[in-house]
Amino acid sequence: MSLNLQIAGHEWESGERSWTSTDTLLYALGVGAGAEDPLTELPFTTENSHGVEQQVLPTFGVLLAGPSSAPDFGDFDRAKILHAGQTVTLRGAIPVAGTARTVSRVVGFYDKDPHALIVMEHTALDADSGRLLAESRTTIFVRGEGGFGGERGETQPWVVPDRAPDHTQIYPTRVDQALLYRLSGDRNPLHSDPWLAGRAGYNRPILHGLATYGFAGRALLHAVCDGDPVAFGSMSARFAAPVIPGQELAVHIWDEGGTCLFQTRVGDTVVLDRGVFSRKAA
Repeated sequence: MSLNLQIAGHEWESGERSWTSTDTLLYALGVGAGAEDPLTELPFTTENSHGVEQQVLPTFGVLLAGPSSAPDFGDFDRAKILHAGQTVTLRGAIPVAGTARTVSRVVGFYDKDPHALIVMEHTALDADSGRLLAESRTTIFVRGEGGFGGERGETQPWVVPDRAPDHTQIYPTRVDQALLYRLSGDRNPLHSDPWLAGRAGYNRPILHGLATYGFAGRALLHAVCDGDPVAFGSMSARFAAPVIPGQELAVHIWDEGGTCLFQTRVGDTVVLDRGVFSRKAA
C-alpha cells in the first residue's frame, strides 16, 4: 500500500454546490446557534424575523469550498485517514443562497515518518459572477504511510500566551448535535453509527470535527467581530481530540491586535489547537 505521490500539484474542477436559505439556517443550528437562547442569533437562525436580515455564519464557507470529487490519493486503507487541520478564508459575506463551483489543488504530501500528511487547497467561486467567495486549506493525516523520503513540511510557531484569555465562550453541545450537523452534508457514519464508532475505538459516535470548528467560529465572530460576518477574515486550527455530543466546549481567545490565538477545550482536554484568527480591516 502506498501514497500516489505523483499527483502533488494536481489541480482539478471539483464540482458545484448549490445552497438555499434553509441550508444555511440548518448549518447554523448544527453548530449550536440559538441553542441556549433562540433570540440571540436570529440573523443566522431565521429568515423572516421583523427587522432582521438573514446572514450566513462564515464557517459555512468550509462547506462551499469542500470538493465533491477528488483524485486517487493511493491504495492505502481509508480507515487510516484523520482530518488533521482546517483553514478557511472569507472574501466577503456569503450569500444566503446560491451556487458555487470549486477548484481544488493537491498542495503536497509531507513525510512525518512513520505517518504522512496530505494538504489540499480549495477555492469556491460564485458560479454566475465568478466572484471569489471562500478559500480553504485541508490537512489530512494518514497513519503509517510516512517514510517515503519526502519533505516534512513547515510548522508555524504557536504557543499559548502567558496570560488569561481575553475572551472565553462556553458552549454546551446537544446530545444529538452530530445527528443535526450531519444534515449539512457530512453523513460519515462514524458520527451516527454506534457499531462503526466502536470499530474506531470510541464508546459512542463522536461529533464532527468541523462542527467543533463551527462552534469556535461562532465564538470568534461574536467576541472579536461584533457578530458581523464581513469582519471575519481567516480562521485556522488543528483537530487535537474528539468531542462526544453533549460535552461542553470552552473557546479561549487571546486578542493579539490584528490577529487572535485560540484553543477549544473540553475540561482540561484541548480539542482544537493552534488556532489563529484574523479580522478584516474596517
